[in-house]
Amino acid sequence: MQYDPIKKTLGNIFNRSPFLRKLFYRLLNLLLLRTWHIKKEVRKWAKGKKANIEILDAGSGFGQYVYFLSSQNRNWKITGVDVKEDQIEDCSVFFNNIGRTNVSFSFGDLTKFISENNYDLILSVDVMEHILEDVKVFENFFASLKPGGMVLISTPSDQGGSDVHDHDHDSFIEEHVRDGYNIDEIQEKLKRAGFSKMEARYNYGSPGKISWKLSMKYPILMVNISKVFFIVLPFYYLITLPFSLLLNYMDVTLKHKTGTGLIVKAWK
Repeated sequence: MQYDPIKKTLGNIFNRSPFLRKLFYRLLNLLLLRTWHIKKEVRKWAKGKKANIEILDAGSGFGQYVYFLSSQNRNWKITGVDVKEDQIEDCSVFFNNIGRTNVSFSFGDLTKFISENNYDLILSVDVMEHILEDVKVFENFFASLKPGGMVLISTPSDQGGSDVHDHDHDSFIEEHVRDGYNIDEIQEKLKRAGFSKMEARYNYGSPGKISWKLSMKYPILMVNISKVFFIVLPFYYLITLPFSLLLNYMDVTLKHKTGTGLIVKAWK
């Protein structure tokens, strides 16, 4: 199955007003475990950071992380780059309408996008599993960071990422060009790109895997069967949301020996 048709349907619903768009972001912040991990890492990185900060959201998509980052400090300058022109246009209109003057969006292919020594932080959330030329992108990240700058990556691991559990099992998410990274592999590729200091850890451990199925996989499968299930979803989440929130908290708090996701940080 593919996400894009569902993304388009959700976009049509929540783009009807800025209020609905903000509500959509809040729902994503609650439901998506990766958002819990990213926000934790960004807040850790932001301690002691002042104004004149430049941040790149590399693969900005719906703009939820740009919204979060631009809310942390209005003096930070946030740039969102994506290969989907409709999402760039959509985000540009929304952020202009809500008066976020510290935000800009532009079309960009990450295998070609470089802005030399420009960014203090580069965010890459669920992007690298879609790009074959990953080392080239890492090289561009390295070139685009200021000295001391950090790239923060969230991506599936090879321990069941994309809901793949053996070699004969197809990815639940067909848009991925790889099912997940080996934790040593991604660090080696970052090293080849020029990075020397790196940290990597698993997320989506046992609690996270259950939460993902409850909050994302099962609802997506239902909606993929029939759009009628959109009517059922509010009642479904009313029952499952408390369990998902508890599981998300556990996943962010605990250390995992293995997991279906990776959080990777690298410094220039």
